[in-house]
Parts: sequence; structure tokens; C-alpha cells
Amino acid sequence: MEIVLVHGAGGRPTTWSAVAPLLTARGHHVVTVTNPMTSLADDVANTLAAVEATTGPVLLAGHSYGGAVITNVGRHPRVRGLVYIAAFAPDEGESVNEIVERYEPAEISKYMRRGPNGDWKSEPDPEFWAEIGWDLSAEQRAIVEAEGRAAEDLIFKQATGEPAWRKLPSWYVLAEQDRTLRPEIQADMAERMGATLERVPGSHYTTLVHSARVTDVILTAAAAVMS
Repeated sequence: MEIVLVHGAGGRPTTWSAVAPLLTARGHHVVTVTNPMTSLADDVANTLAAVEATTGPVLLAGHSYGGAVITNVGRHPRVRGLVYIAAFAPDEGESVNEIVERYEPAEISKYMRRGPNGDWKSEPDPEFWAEIGWDLSAEQRAIVEAEGRAAEDLIFKQATGEPAWRKLPSWYVLAEQDRTLRPEIQADMAERMGATLERVPGSHYTTLVHSARVTDVILTAAAAVMS
């Protein structure tokens, strides 16, 4: 099984650093995508190119904003299933912004800063870590800070096309103390998709904090779509 892993708006290569080796050890070919984060359309095109470069059936996994990307990329004919890790799963014509604006702002909004060109980036000061990423180690925090990238406004504002989750089986890992993407938003999206739901404790950094649990869900999905 070809497993394509898609990061969120932070754009950090380490998003999947603890998960990818576990999947590879189980015999899967793993591709980690680094998207430009210039627009949803650009990120979908970049991820589609990664899918096209594979040769077999594909399972997509997306973290955070990466869920919006896989929702669109999943229309590729070789994609067999979708795994969302504390991720957005927009419906047709819906943007990431439209989803979050239906709910109370998450705590992360206090730490988001607008760049001179309209881009967005979080400001991880000590208060940020205490509230948003308290369950990361000091070493993990340092890497996240060093790798943080800005994201253009269009990744949040562009609407999704026909969502692949309408036709494909989906799995959802919900972070129960997430202060970046509110848990109730995650639960509502998972229910709307009819996804198989797995709940884990902790922050939005689920792929780092609960790498074994995330890997197990991806392996379960891979086995299901291969059978």
C-alpha cells in the first residue's frame, strides 16, 4: 500500500517523523508531502503530483489543514481511503474558514499573527506552549519552532470541490484536548463523514504525542482498503 502523508498549515516535515518509520517498518511505501501553502488549489496540485508518482493503490492521511487537501486529492482514481488526524474535512463548496467561523474561536487564535502579505503564522512563546502544546517535549518544541512556516490566506479561504469522503471509507483521530481545532468541530465533521472515530487525549500535535495510536489507525485503514 502506498501511504501519502500530508501536513497541516504549519508545514513542518516533523509532523510525520514519528509515524512514517512505524508504517515503513510494516512494509508500506510512505510518501511525506511538503506543500507550498500558497493556496488550497496549489497544495492539492502538489499532493496530486505525489500521488501520480506512486504506482499502486493509495491511502491518504492528513493532519489539521492537510485534511482539506486530502478531501480533494482523494478523488484520484487510485485513492482507496482517507485518514484524518485532528483534521479538517470540508464539504463541497465549504472552506476551512467557514467551518471554524460556525464555532467559538479556539485558543490558538490568540497566538496567530498576520504577515505583511496577508499570510499567517503562529507565535510560539512560553504562553503558547503552556496552552496549546503542553504535551510536547522541550526537544519537540524546539524543532516545531525552527520549522514553522507561514501559510497564505488562500489555504483557508478557497472552497473544496466534491469531497472524496462521500465515496471513500474514512477514519478520524480526534484530539480530545485540542486547542487549535476545537474537539466539537472534529466530532461534528467525523459524524458528517460517517468516519470510523478514534479518540485520543492531548493537544493538536497528535502525530507526535500519540504516534503509535495514529499509526495503528492508519494500519487499520490500510488493511481495510486492501481487503
